[in-house]
Amino acid sequence: MSEDVVSVEEPKKSPRRLAREVAMQGLYQWRMSGNSVEMIEHHLEQESEAWARADKPLALLLLRSAAAKADEIEARFLPYLDRPVGEISPIERAILLLGTYELAERIETPYRVVINEAIELAKSFGGTDGHRFVNGVLDKLAPQLRAAEVEAKSRR
Repeated sequence: MSEDVVSVEEPKKSPRRLAREVAMQGLYQWRMSGNSVEMIEHHLEQESEAWARADKPLALLLLRSAAAKADEIEARFLPYLDRPVGEISPIERAILLLGTYELAERIETPYRVVINEAIELAKSFGGTDGHRFVNGVLDKLAPQLRAAEVEAKSRR
């Protein structure tokens, strides 16, 4: 007798989603290791499974920009935390850095897309309820950084 094995394939991630995944991994490594962004980039190019299919220019832009502005970015989301920043999981902190950077600087990406992408990263890489935490912080931050867009969405 042969058993039929049902294979459930993971849906293909878009190059932009993979870029965010790579950038988040890079931000995590950067914070945890203290290595330079250039060294992290080299490591990601060699070791990240997502790198081959990612939107590489976007991944590098997100990683470099979020790392360069990390203190400024964290200052934006600090008021919305329910605990000290040092108590946040390093993965969730990297996701918040990335999401806050995109909300503040990448206005061509709708704020709902930014939040959804951050939630998906937290579901894939964060702790059990990490996605709820990330959603709560970015959802409170969006009206501050994208007031006109959030207001327009709420009128619909």
